[in-house]
Amino acid sequence: MDFKEHFERAWQVFTDHFAAILVNTVVMVGVSIISFGLLAPVVSAGYMQSLLLALRENRQPDVRDLFARMDLFFPLLGFTVLFVVLVMVGFLMLILPGILAMLAGTFFFVYMLPLMTDQQLPLIEAVKESCRMALEEPITEHIAVVAVFLILDSIGSSMVLGTLLTHPFSCLFILSLYEMKKHRQISGPKTAPPPPHQQKWS
Repeated sequence: MDFKEHFERAWQVFTDHFAAILVNTVVMVGVSIISFGLLAPVVSAGYMQSLLLALRENRQPDVRDLFARMDLFFPLLGFTVLFVVLVMVGFLMLILPGILAMLAGTFFFVYMLPLMTDQQLPLIEAVKESCRMALEEPITEHIAVVAVFLILDSIGSSMVLGTLLTHPFSCLFILSLYEMKKHRQISGPKTAPPPPHQQKWS
């Protein structure tokens, strides 16, 4: 995998739509806080789809995109509650199981939201497909991807307002990889040429 290609692609989209992406990120965080986290999963889904369209079609993100998938409110809320409970139980037992649960969630479910919004998969099918994509060979490749994602978000959370910059960039990085994996699944890894929007970055 050419990590440099995906970083450059994410950076290009991030800088091209910087103002719109920043506004969407601020609104997403604000809505999540004001709703005490209840709307966080569903606005995150709209946020990811908005970034994916910016990446794929050079479409400028819009605040309305955050609320475009309200039909996913209950499935995503239920999933999030179950996952948070699992992590909390892990922390109550010992700190390590809670940390492992968080890492496992990031590893296996990192493609779940784009699969639900882009591929229109139901929750359970999206979870299964995200797990399958995470376990594609070579697995070390996906481990490196998750490590980069976590490092970027950790750097952002360690600085005042840093998350507003690092989170959208790390999401664009993940979505660039998602695009590659979905194309590879459809066309095959050896015989198919890269899609037009990837040829630019080859």
